Amino acid sequence: MVTSNTKGYCRSVEKSHRKFTSAIKKARSRQELMNLYWRHKREHEAILKRHLREEMMQLNQLKKKIK
Repeated sequence: MVTSNTKGYCRSVEKSHRKFTSAIKKARSRQELMNLYWRHKREHEAILKRHLREEMMQLNQLKKKIK
């Protein structure tokens, strides 16, 4: 099931990956590459955490309707 929440998540991830990929191409050192990776990982984890929180809120709303 594709919801607006899922679409927003996919767009955010795609945007993050595009930004990461373009930054990798411009990197000049190994350290810069690793810094880019860690920054990208943090951003990706934050996006996922936000997405999962939104999904849990949706589930809780549906559970309230069923009771």
